[in-house]
Amino acid sequence: MILVTGARGFIGSNLVHMLNKKGIEDLVLVDEMINPAKDINLVGKKYQVLIDREKLWDQIHQHSIDFVFHIGARTDTTEFSEAIFNHLNLEYSKKIWNYCTENNIPLIYASSAATYGDGTHGYDDRGDIDVLKPLNPYGWSKQNFDIWAKEQIQSPPFWAGLKFFNVYGPYEYHKGRMASVIFHAYHQIVQQGKVKLFKSHRPDYADGGQLRDFVYVKDILKMMYFLYLNRPKSGLYNCGTGEARTFKDLAQAVFKAMQRPVDIEFIDTPIDIRDKYQYYTEAKMDKLKETGYSIPIYTLEEGIEDYVTNYIQPFYRNIAS
Repeated sequence: MILVTGARGFIGSNLVHMLNKKGIEDLVLVDEMINPAKDINLVGKKYQVLIDREKLWDQIHQHSIDFVFHIGARTDTTEFSEAIFNHLNLEYSKKIWNYCTENNIPLIYASSAATYGDGTHGYDDRGDIDVLKPLNPYGWSKQNFDIWAKEQIQSPPFWAGLKFFNVYGPYEYHKGRMASVIFHAYHQIVQQGKVKLFKSHRPDYADGGQLRDFVYVKDILKMMYFLYLNRPKSGLYNCGTGEARTFKDLAQAVFKAMQRPVDIEFIDTPIDIRDKYQYYTEAKMDKLKETGYSIPIYTLEEGIEDYVTNYIQPFYRNIAS
């Protein structure tokens, strides 16, 4: 039986969908039950039980767990309450780790590329994580757990902390402002006929030339399933494409997928986030590739085309009908 935390969320619900497609339905799902907008993410999914995250430890002994995907976390990068992050991202993750260690259960958990901060020390998952300095409390909560995990003498029989880069794809409809730029660009085009992007406030980057490693959630799922099956050396693994692309590239791809003329407006980056804004991220993917992972990755244009035409547009057509 597989336990999946964050199962009603973006990546978690995609993971449940993928496991179901693999014929795996013996699942224990865990999530918070407060946000009704997430209910749609589990419609049609097959699983044994759904448990509130705060009640997990009272009920977990009732189930025979043999693998854990710990995907649940507070992911709001604009949240600044360290107490919330300490509870949900750090201490809760420690309890998951200790449970897996004590019961000899393999563990895959969600770290984040936010741990790399402004990229001063690069984006290499084989580097010294102690020198990294995230730009917000969310990033620090992930960084602090990665460091704690690295220092543990006792550990699960296999564990992998996955540093997700800029993930986009279906089942993010509930995320509001934290949804992907692709999702927001689609809505801006529908409502206004144009996309607003932040201006560059650095002379070495053109407006819209800021770079991110945008990775389609379907590629993330393939990486997760590969690690689940093969269980190579335990440690941290980047999950991205290995190719940074500009926000202008992204916007143009959304216009193309929607068959609309390109119209981009550049606006000032808000002062309160300007000093925390990342101008470049790009995952170094050598470590994962050295485990034997060689599955082709969606290009940005391919991923956006699939997401817009096969998910976003049908989703809103279904709502309208």
